[in-house]
Amino acid sequence: MGFRLSKIYTRTGDKGETGLGDGRRVPKDHPRIEAIGEVDTLNSQVGVLLAGLIAEREAFPGLNELIEVLTPCQHRLFDLGGELAMPEYQALNAAEIERLEAAIDVWNEELGPLENFILPGGSMLIAQAHVCRSLARSAERRCQHLNAIEPLAGVGLAYINRLSDLLFVAARLIARRQGIAEILWQPAPKPTEIEM
Repeated sequence: MGFRLSKIYTRTGDKGETGLGDGRRVPKDHPRIEAIGEVDTLNSQVGVLLAGLIAEREAFPGLNELIEVLTPCQHRLFDLGGELAMPEYQALNAAEIERLEAAIDVWNEELGPLENFILPGGSMLIAQAHVCRSLARSAERRCQHLNAIEPLAGVGLAYINRLSDLLFVAARLIARRQGIAEILWQPAPKPTEIEM
């Protein structure tokens, strides 16, 4: 690929605009830039999750499987950012979605059905997986907003949707592999009637 950054600052964005891969200049709060930013934030947080998984894999060898599945996701998110920055560029394909679905199916088989709502927490890794899941949903909303204005080609929308599903299941699997009970949601108690 011929794109390399030789200079980090260009001063071309100092007045609130930025350039897209197709040469267009758009405001930095344009829906396309918002979508790129959310995907980038998600990618950064997936990096934090992976760093945590790698740090804990000796203590919990079962985390290696999650590392293997999640590592390519960072690269595919970067591809998605490229698609958003260069609307004619297509990097993602349906095989990536199938890869995520296969992992979800295998992990769900181990986990069994979810019978209660669960809360983020229990360990830093579980909580971080939920942070990633919620950011994937945010990125998906930003991409859907852009899609309503400028229709997106390719499978990016489906990929980000499936990735959020994967991250939810990953959070549950991390809990299982670490031997930590999931935190089950406890609804607020119903107010008792005051006797008069």
